[in-house]
Amino acid sequence: MGAANGRRSEAGARLFAAMSVVTSEPSGGPPEPTHTPPNVRLVAVAVALAIVVLGVLAFFTMRSESGETDDNDGWAGTLLGAPLAKPEFTLTDTSGNRYDFGQQTDGYVTLLYFGYTHCPDVCPLHMANVASVIQEVSGEVNAKIKVVFVTTDPARDTAPVIRKWLDNFDVTFVGLTGTPAEIAAAEQAARLPEAVLEPPSADGSYKVGHASQVIAYSLDDEAHLVYPFGIRQADWARDLPRLVATTEWPA
Repeated sequence: MGAANGRRSEAGARLFAAMSVVTSEPSGGPPEPTHTPPNVRLVAVAVALAIVVLGVLAFFTMRSESGETDDNDGWAGTLLGAPLAKPEFTLTDTSGNRYDFGQQTDGYVTLLYFGYTHCPDVCPLHMANVASVIQEVSGEVNAKIKVVFVTTDPARDTAPVIRKWLDNFDVTFVGLTGTPAEIAAAEQAARLPEAVLEPPSADGSYKVGHASQVIAYSLDDEAHLVYPFGIRQADWARDLPRLVATTEWPA
């Protein structure tokens, strides 16, 4: 059992890393745009996608070799082999106040997501799906959940921009920003790769490579589950009440 758990922990870590890269094509440009040949940009995107595919393939290969055939214990999210402790970091919320993540989410099921408002697909779909379900669950469940969005594009995502964008989904969602160094430190604390602003195109638009999963911290202040891109509203509707009700997790 110990060896199997060790293999599962390693496999879970690989999957967590594999789900952590996504690139998308927003509008607008960075502070100092420079021209990069299209073939260079295509190679960069191809390499990033290859890393994701290889990571996911490695995860399922390791599951097969270790004899793991469980059904994820009925969760729609992906169970991690070993839980991740809730990170400690402080950023600035959309009201201009300092927000101590660990302290201000204590006692809540917390969904943490790093993204940016210019994202045309992954970020708004995650937020829209979560918001739709949170507005439909019982008041008791709703009251125990916090959704925290951290921008990976602070140059464009000012506090008013983040607040306006989040309000399109749910006015209770927490939006955080900070200096690039502060955001990078928060990503590191959450065990995520640092977001990357890729070279801009000729028209000044640029992509941001960032983590694609929502990390769910349960009431024990640990993340046992992550939710990759592609999770549907029906998945959230099944998992959120269970996350709130679960107070003990298997060792």
